[in-house]
Amino acid sequence: MRKQLIAANWKMNGTRAANAQWLDAFRAVAASTAGRDVVVCAPYPYLPQLVAGLAGLAAEAGAQDLCIDAPGAHTGDVCGEMLLDVGVGWVIVGHSERRATRGEDDAIVATKAARALALGLRPIACVGETLEERDAGRATAVVERQVAALLQRCPARDLLKGAIAYEPVWAIGTGRNATGAQAQEIHSVVRGAIARHDADAAAALRVLYGGSVKPGNAAELLAQPDIDGALVGGASLVAADFAAICSAAPAR
Repeated sequence: MRKQLIAANWKMNGTRAANAQWLDAFRAVAASTAGRDVVVCAPYPYLPQLVAGLAGLAAEAGAQDLCIDAPGAHTGDVCGEMLLDVGVGWVIVGHSERRATRGEDDAIVATKAARALALGLRPIACVGETLEERDAGRATAVVERQVAALLQRCPARDLLKGAIAYEPVWAIGTGRNATGAQAQEIHSVVRGAIARHDADAAAALRVLYGGSVKPGNAAELLAQPDIDGALVGGASLVAADFAAICSAAPAR
């Protein structure tokens, strides 16, 4: 049985004072997240604070990206070695915002996932279609292409160390979310694409849903058979809301 994984993505939000308040609030309700794996992904400057603040809790710190390259002359970038050095164990790769605004294509995302795995970081690799692609009936083809790119660089069994997150781009930060049935359909596509390479890995791989997940819709989404957790954006900025989403995940 796949254990549910709930990951917070704070995006470009936070201050030291606000983060301290969040950590205090989360510490008070952390017991409600028992039985699920919990990751909190914060901006680079706050990762040491997050690592320290989550110590002793059943939650881990994650980053929101990493550089493809090894340490060296790459001004402004942060490499995986640095993430490990400050105690980070997880990293998001290929979020739709980076694909859209930073020009990250399937090959770059797959290379970042492979780089993370090679270092011992656990990647949450994001896939998903735009509204235009969905309306054109291309959602399945787009997601299968993105998964295929990951598999070109990362053996299916290695992906088990992290997760894949399906995030319909049209449901991120828009207040819209896929219905449970819509999300389940594409999650099944993701698992099927993996199964064509390795059926055992596909059965064990955790596939998360990301796209306007809130306490009010989490239970429906997380009850779907192929949804193994959530990548939570805006709602994760409120510790109580994030904890409520965690507790909505069926304990498996």
